[in-house]
Amino acid sequence: MKEQKKKQVTSITDPFIWFVLLVGFSLLFLFFYSFDYQYYYLGLTAKARQAPPSPDNNSFTSNTTSIINPCSGRYIYVHDLESKFNNDVMKNCTALVKWFDLCPYLTNQGLGPQVQNPEGVLQNRSWFATNQFFLEVIFRERMKKYKCLTNDSSLASAIYVPFYAGFDIGRHLWDYNTSVRDYLAVDLVKWLASQKEWQKMWGRDHFFVSGRISWDFRRLTSNDSDWGSKLMKLPESMNMTMLSIETTSWSNEFAIPYPTYFHPSSDGEVLQWQNWMRRHKRRYLFAFAGAPRPTMENSIRGEIIRQCLASGKRCKFLDCTVSGKCENPVEVIKVFRDSVFCLQPPGDSYSRRSIFDSILADCTVSGKCENPVEVIKVFRDSVFCLQPPGDSYSRRSIFDSILAGCIPVFFHPFSAYAQYTWYFPKTYGNYSVFIPEYLLKEGNATMINKTLHQVPKDQASAMREEVIKLIPKVVYGDPRSNLDIFEDAFGVAVKGVLRRIEEVRRKIKEGKDPSSGFAEENSWKHKLASIGVEGEWDSFLKSDYKI
Repeated sequence: MKEQKKKQVTSITDPFIWFVLLVGFSLLFLFFYSFDYQYYYLGLTAKARQAPPSPDNNSFTSNTTSIINPCSGRYIYVHDLESKFNNDVMKNCTALVKWFDLCPYLTNQGLGPQVQNPEGVLQNRSWFATNQFFLEVIFRERMKKYKCLTNDSSLASAIYVPFYAGFDIGRHLWDYNTSVRDYLAVDLVKWLASQKEWQKMWGRDHFFVSGRISWDFRRLTSNDSDWGSKLMKLPESMNMTMLSIETTSWSNEFAIPYPTYFHPSSDGEVLQWQNWMRRHKRRYLFAFAGAPRPTMENSIRGEIIRQCLASGKRCKFLDCTVSGKCENPVEVIKVFRDSVFCLQPPGDSYSRRSIFDSILADCTVSGKCENPVEVIKVFRDSVFCLQPPGDSYSRRSIFDSILAGCIPVFFHPFSAYAQYTWYFPKTYGNYSVFIPEYLLKEGNATMINKTLHQVPKDQASAMREEVIKLIPKVVYGDPRSNLDIFEDAFGVAVKGVLRRIEEVRRKIKEGKDPSSGFAEENSWKHKLASIGVEGEWDSFLKSDYKI
């Protein structure tokens, strides 16, 4: 018996048996290691694993397809336009806007010169002296890095037209007849309508971007004295969607943010800036950065400046007009010499000597308000920032103030609420204050101070948090980098366009007229309805601004 057990032990310890066991465990380990559990749990077939299907242009919601192909329903085809429609427009950059040299702003893929002396106000190196007109360039550069581009237009959910509409009209707004102003726009739509991509939805899946307000493209008549071009009045354009910094009442226009000075290259930079704005102590109750509009009869800017100055230390006023001892040649030239831009509104007549003094000093408009450090410093130090209409409803300052965590105060619903519906929450009272402009016109000299002083501190803190949460959505990331967590202004715009085009496709599938509601005038009520106040502000529909 003992001898039998001894033989058994000997057989178990045999080297050959151990070798067989070792090989068996190794093969088993390799099997489990190489097995793809993802497809096992998804229950997908081997065929589905080998090649993802082509994108389904008619659905955003196919869970299986989106897991296999994250670009399903998101593909964008970019038209390869002749250079005369974009790059050639920028070649004479000194003439893009009369009197202004925009050449310095072409650097860094349209972001402009990098801020070299942040003075402890700005963090990291993602701050640039960005010009507000350069949205077209910035958007195009961001599109080049879009993850779902396709060279096959038949797969595309949207067609992007990289036309520099704003720069084209900007160089022709003064001293040119309507034929010159319209030439490139007419040429563009003629070319688009001849392409196979147009026939698919007759242009309703096409979109382009403008760095100017939409009113610049809706000239009312053919008179040379009338402003702008007729780009958006052309029949083909009525079938396209325009994204611009400010819309008119037409329903085929959608507002996207003005470019700010901050162009983050990582999610960490966004988080760092947001946290800094949360912690920063604000010494002013409210602030206003701007200049009066003495030639605009219905402008409330003069009243806003008076109320700000009358509020003493509660209000910070950043004066965007040029000041100095105007009769002293040394003082005048010194001011203009040290400024990037110089304001030249009409005086007692249309012209003024100051135009030539500023040219002599190689100056173009008021410098302090074009300095990112000066602007952000004022807004960063303030709880509320006043945002009245300027030459039009909106202004870039809205987004500069949000960037600084400053709660915007609006005086007209078309300045933001009916404009940036893809970006701002419907519950406008959670992130802003609204003071109807007619209350200021009625002569209440302390209306602004009283209204803002009555906002409880805890409520103001909650509103500021909502504003800070908006920061990622209103900045354009650096085109040379990618944001992984946050969706920036470009991402929100692309998603909005895709959603709009998908709605048109759905109409076509249901046998409905795709043109219904696509490009309709006087749609302010519809835009206000998106935030639930279509009846509350009917008085503003009869606006002082003819846009």
